[in-house]
Amino acid sequence: MDILILGGGTVGGYIAKRLSEQNHDVTVVERRRDAANEVDQHDIRVVIGDALQSAVLFKAGATTADVCFALTSSDEANLLAASVAKGMGARRVAARVNSLAYRDYMTFDYRRHFLIDRFLSQDYLTAIELARRIREPGAMLIEHFATGELEMQEVVVMRESSMTGKRLADLKMPREVRVGAITRGWDAHIASADDVIEVGDRVTLVGSRSEVESAKKALLIGSVKHPYVAIIGGGEIGLNLANILIRRDYTIKILERSYDRCQYLAQHFSDRVTIVRGDGRRRSVLDENGVGDADFVIACAGDDEYNILACVEAMELGATTRLAIVKHADYASVVGKLGVTEAVSPYEVMGRQAEGFTHAGALVFQNSTLLAGTIQVVELEVRENSTATRAPLRELNLPKPSLIAAAIRNNSTLIPHADFVFAPGDAVVAFAELRDVPALVKLCEE
Repeated sequence: MDILILGGGTVGGYIAKRLSEQNHDVTVVERRRDAANEVDQHDIRVVIGDALQSAVLFKAGATTADVCFALTSSDEANLLAASVAKGMGARRVAARVNSLAYRDYMTFDYRRHFLIDRFLSQDYLTAIELARRIREPGAMLIEHFATGELEMQEVVVMRESSMTGKRLADLKMPREVRVGAITRGWDAHIASADDVIEVGDRVTLVGSRSEVESAKKALLIGSVKHPYVAIIGGGEIGLNLANILIRRDYTIKILERSYDRCQYLAQHFSDRVTIVRGDGRRRSVLDENGVGDADFVIACAGDDEYNILACVEAMELGATTRLAIVKHADYASVVGKLGVTEAVSPYEVMGRQAEGFTHAGALVFQNSTLLAGTIQVVELEVRENSTATRAPLRELNLPKPSLIAAAIRNNSTLIPHADFVFAPGDAVVAFAELRDVPALVKLCEE
């Protein structure tokens, strides 16, 4: 594929090299000559210039690009540059946008206004990855799709309830929720109406955020103890992580060095999160705040060394599970010896998102890492005059086993039933075996 990357800095350069190694034709636009030279060393075409200028984008091939990623350090520049590239002919565009002000679709839909197919927030996606690594017995966040209003969670059924021992078809699930997959032991399969949920199953729920929470509570009948999570570093990743976990009634404490940032966090979270000003590398500070008793310690400050040292001190105090943000690949082979249970790289997280977006035709995004086995979670775009728009769902001859989990239309989450008819422009989230993905794509584009 012809890939255009706007911004050859740390993130843009990493993704350019990653996609180039997968035999994509990659062009990078970068205005700083030193950064451009760094990218150029990897046999990647580089155009030196301002990505906001149409002449530069034309020279870089925006008119024929299959995918354009706007990955500069400026949200505003990325919004405008991606929009211009789309207007010039780029088939799909994605923009790196970290500010919540631009990602809040309730006030204004910047994504639709600028004709951008996908927003990529490195801080938010990294926070999701950290939340995904928490293996507590109740539930864990897995993924958000499209506008972010569609959520997918995996729930571990810990005890018998009114939801166990019955066919899915007979359960009184919230209307806007669907069971996408069931994992029993090491076996995962796409859910069908005749499946029966058993104690010990991991049940994947898909639907609107509020309805998924409602269904999860029904499956988790009888209270489940939520863990105490100590977050070291109250920057944007720490804030996003706390926002994710707070909806699950976790006990959360954030340790942050900056007085001004502590003030901001305290105002943002009110009394829902405990904010402590202190240095996460000092054992006395961690000890005073009971970090050794935390179920999970997550070090997500902006400095790798700071995060690693915080995990070392937390380990000495007895914390059993310690996660850290580690950006530099040089540390990858040693972090396990330095007190870090699991390391998460924001660049790796962004790289996987970029890979999932590099597909042709109606296939917008594909993730093969969410569920066990060969089950794929895919996001599709329904094209004009495609087979999917000409008949109700019951007549579409879907490959078996597969499941249309949800559709997003005008920012609204819809759960398709037998008589549902797709409209051009719908974003569709589906579960399918790897071999059946092409058949689903064909339904949406022919």
